[in-house]
Amino acid sequence: MAKPYAESCDQNRDPIFQVIEPYLASRNSVLEIGSGTGQHAVYFAENLSHLIWHTSDREEYHGGIIKWLDDSCLENVRKPTVLDVSQSSWPKINVDAVFSANTTHIMHWQDVEALFDGVGKVLTETGVFLLYGPFNFDGRFTSDSNMQFDQRLKSRDPFSGIRNFEDLNELAELAGLQFVKNHEMPHNNRILVWQKKTN
Repeated sequence: MAKPYAESCDQNRDPIFQVIEPYLASRNSVLEIGSGTGQHAVYFAENLSHLIWHTSDREEYHGGIIKWLDDSCLENVRKPTVLDVSQSSWPKINVDAVFSANTTHIMHWQDVEALFDGVGKVLTETGVFLLYGPFNFDGRFTSDSNMQFDQRLKSRDPFSGIRNFEDLNELAELAGLQFVKNHEMPHNNRILVWQKKTN
């Protein structure tokens, strides 16, 4: 198979890196949920050589991820783990950071619930969850383009769509996570940051 390529990954990787780098500077390991093509994993792991980057996704995406990882020859990025967030058992792994990009708006709501529940279980104490994508606030779209994007999503799958921050934060609280910051990003995206509470 040809190595997969997503132009959006090249377009957004630098703005994302500028935001997540300070949060990951003192971390040891990251689980990326929904690694997709593997482009983000390679770029971020190359620029964060002090930590171990764990890739994961549904099994049908593993071939493409592995091609990117093999070509990179990086020693600090791990081969993909099979992870469907709705599955009952997640990988037996403990990490002090989780990163996910452009996932919640293509998931069904029960999968979003499973995502936050799983993140709360794999994160060690004071670990951070970094979630990139488009989000609504107070039930309102942040731009006309996001509203149109949401309509396109729902035309393909009525159970998908841009999620409300308040609903996500409620799930985060239930999973033992505390909201830290909302970072505004290019093209009407955000990076939302939560931290696991101390016991």
